[in-house]
Amino acid sequence: MKVTADFLIDRRKRQWEVHKDIKKDEKFVLAVSYEITQNKLLRQEIVEKPEKLIELCFTVVDKDKKVVPFFLNEVQYEFLDTLNKAIEDYDKGLITSISLLILKGRQQGFTTLITAYQLALTITRANCEGLTLADKSSNTEAIFQNKAKFTYNRLPDLLKPTEKYNSKRQLLFEKLNSSWSIDTATKEVGRSRTINFFHGSECAFWKDGISSIQASLGETFTKNAIKIYESTANGFNDYREMWKSGQHINCFYQWWKTKEYRLNFETKNMRTKFLNDIDRRKGEWIYDRLRWLRDEKKLDENQLYWYFKKYQSYIDKELIKQEYPCTEDEAFIASGRCYFNTETIIKRIDELEQLENKGVIDIGYFDYEIAVKEDKRILKNIRWVSDHVNGCIKIYQKPKKYYPYSLGGDTAGEGSDNFTGIVIDNTTDKIVAKLKHEKDETYYTRQIYCLGQFYNWALIGLETNFSTYPTKMLAEEYEYPNLYVREKVDDYTNKKERIFGFETNKKSRPLILAELQRIMNEEIEKITDIDILKEALTFIKNEKGRPEAQEGSHDDLIMGTAITYFISSQQTRKVKMPEKVKQEVIFSFDNKRVLQEDYGEEIEVI
Repeated sequence: MKVTADFLIDRRKRQWEVHKDIKKDEKFVLAVSYEITQNKLLRQEIVEKPEKLIELCFTVVDKDKKVVPFFLNEVQYEFLDTLNKAIEDYDKGLITSISLLILKGRQQGFTTLITAYQLALTITRANCEGLTLADKSSNTEAIFQNKAKFTYNRLPDLLKPTEKYNSKRQLLFEKLNSSWSIDTATKEVGRSRTINFFHGSECAFWKDGISSIQASLGETFTKNAIKIYESTANGFNDYREMWKSGQHINCFYQWWKTKEYRLNFETKNMRTKFLNDIDRRKGEWIYDRLRWLRDEKKLDENQLYWYFKKYQSYIDKELIKQEYPCTEDEAFIASGRCYFNTETIIKRIDELEQLENKGVIDIGYFDYEIAVKEDKRILKNIRWVSDHVNGCIKIYQKPKKYYPYSLGGDTAGEGSDNFTGIVIDNTTDKIVAKLKHEKDETYYTRQIYCLGQFYNWALIGLETNFSTYPTKMLAEEYEYPNLYVREKVDDYTNKKERIFGFETNKKSRPLILAELQRIMNEEIEKITDIDILKEALTFIKNEKGRPEAQEGSHDDLIMGTAITYFISSQQTRKVKMPEKVKQEVIFSFDNKRVLQEDYGEEIEVI
């Protein structure tokens, strides 16, 4: 009789179901280990499919803190099927990289599975170097001690290769020249290695971000390296960028694929009330969600009850979407502290990402010559330069002759690294251009001047809290003809003064943000720039309820956009057509690249 791995796994499962005795299981595993050492075909089967060794010989501590045989669950089987297909496709030349992303709910067993799979690879194959990176040091220790070393130490000695090291964070087998190690994800990790199996655990929570860790790893991966990044989502960050990039094999596992996520009712009355509430209580998010899960996803009542009780257990109810997501997009929604409607924003981002070039017509900057006239510097021979690499301005809609535009901006200051400028069409409130860069104030002022002129001498209103230089230069040096004016009461004379520029203060800040919140929630189609929307997802209410960028994020674009919409009230909303309308084209991105603006000057587009 041919003894296969599947045959022995089935025998182990049947014995466990009958006895539930870990001592009897240990004897069975010892007998299997002997069979592996004597049976060449069985050994070859395990080398080709390392997951077979897991179910043949590995043990694990379950959620009840009991030592049990490591039998795979439904989602673990599903993932291994995906992994094995990816390996086959790579060998056939159908894909160029074996890179998988796992997006999951809480405690579905993926870290345990991947650690066990990596351990099986390391003790069965020569020249195998595996690396796991965890999000924090406590998890690094837990994975090594509880998931790797515990399992390894319980193996029969017959299956343990000759060790060179068995340290706090590494297993190194000298004769096989194979090793597995674990570390905490930092910018300096992974250098000077040659890795053919990589596991990023809870990578959405890496402190230094995925991109910086990837830069640190550099060229350490072999061409055929298996790379697995697994995590619950953590808002809108690098992991979401990877997920949407199309460069990886995405594996999303809804919480209900884990069979144990179900709950019995305490009493018959509780069951009756719960089922009746699902049908009766319409308009409440949780019951709308339960009806959808029941009618569309065909979940049974015990699964629904489990989800309902989990929802009730959260103080921040929005966390249910992140911790136990029902859809991919839902998983990436930030917590309920977000100032804006995250679901609306993510939907809008997805819409824009599906557009060709994400809706961008051109990217570039303005070039110009500086001349001196009557002791003042002026800009002349202004030229648009299309430059998709170095350009700081994105154009979403070219300027239409005689149309009114507004241009607001946030200057780099305390806690801010970027200068920003947002242009809207004042007849529709739709964003038509965006400026963002980290250069100096002089460059910013001149680009703003050119951008304003470009859009029919748009109304310009820049934030003046940290620096009045850009507004002062626009008004006095370049004599820009259309600047936003605010009124200020002189403390000494009590007379009202008219001052150029926008001041963000305790009164104006809540006002402009509230209006932007309304637009984001009710008229999101007016926001055409993805970067603005991404900033909105990390713009939160702090512990005191003050809206601000969360730690490590920026709000330069959010504030610039809010200022733009506020100052636009000083700009007309009507298209002013002169009696004699000229037919010339004012701006073209075609081969004849000349712009003639409304005041008779020409801006060349090169």
